[in-house]
Parts: sequence; C-alpha cells; structure tokens
Amino acid sequence: MSTKRHTSSALADTRTRQAAARVADDVLLDAARLCVLAVGVRRTTLAEIARTASVSRMTLYRRFPDVRSVLTALMTREFGGLMREASAEGMVMPTARDRLVISTSAAVGALSANELFRTLLDVDPELVLPYIVKRLGATQRLAESVILALLAAGHADGSIRTAEPAAQARSILLVAQSFAFSLRSATADVDEATLLDEFRHVLDATLRP
Repeated sequence: MSTKRHTSSALADTRTRQAAARVADDVLLDAARLCVLAVGVRRTTLAEIARTASVSRMTLYRRFPDVRSVLTALMTREFGGLMREASAEGMVMPTARDRLVISTSAAVGALSANELFRTLLDVDPELVLPYIVKRLGATQRLAESVILALLAAGHADGSIRTAEPAAQARSILLVAQSFAFSLRSATADVDEATLLDEFRHVLDATLRP
C-alpha cells in the first residue's frame, strides 16, 4: 500500500513538473502584467496570477517561488525590452554620441508612456522611491551598461568628450531617469516633443568634445 501511494505521488509530481515546463514564462509574465495593471503591485498575488494565466498555483510556484520573483522577472522583461528597442532606434546614427543621445531620449519617452511604468507611479509610488534615493535596481544597472558601451565607442571615435566613464555614465543615467519619472507631470503645460528636443540638446551639449 505504501509503495503504491509513493508511486502515485511520484507520478503526480512528475505530471506537475511536466505541466509547468509546458507553460512558457511569457504566459505567466503576461498574466502578472495584467494583474499589476488591474490592482497594482502590492495587491497582486501568486494565486491571482495563476488564475489569470489559467494554470494551477503549483505550476506557477515551481517557476516562481514568490510574488517578488515573478514581478522582478516581469519588470526586467518589460523595461529591458524598452531599452533594447530604444537602442535599436539610435543605431542608425553616424556617431556614438548621436546614438547615445537618440537612444536615451527614445528610452525616456517610451518609459514615460509605458502603462506598466505609469501604474507603478500612480498606484505604488512608494515601491519606486528606493530606486531613486537608496539603490540602483537591475533595470538601472542594465541601462547604465548600455550607456557605458556607447561612451566607450564615443571616446574611441572622438565624438564624446573624454571623462571618467563610470561618473559620466552615472550622470547621464541620473539625468535620464529624472526626465523619465517626471515627464508626464512636466508636460502638463509644456509640449512633450519640445521638451524631449531640449533633453537631447542637453545630452548632446554635455557629451560634445
């Protein structure tokens, strides 16, 4: 009897693992995104994500052990994707300085317009605050690595003023994120396109040799 119960349990566990493996991460992250847009980060639960994704909670638990892990994966996918698209937009420019200016401006505009980012600011702004006043998050580190690579290319081709790369990259990151966090409120009485044009001018001026 004990052996039969053990065999049955092992088979059930195997089926659960196989079911979890068949569910793509994007399906689970899409469900998490819908939940965050509906109720915010703090009120999103693993149970609700599982219901939205039409999977069992065990299937979700096997991929993501807690809400924080699934939301971290969601933010990395969402904002990392925005940065890749913004970088691609700047790749057609002739110099590294031009590429850095255009891609950074595109990233600021895309991030400010992103509905997930807006929901974070509107519903759970206290969750964003630590990444402004206490520490840099994974997405900020990723953005900084992109900036550093473009700075290195600009130092090499002579289009960017030579300076200590880490400080130069961090300065650009800080300016860019201040625009990203404040662009929506800042454009209540100032045209957004005009303001982003000025942002590009600021970046170009500080980077020009």
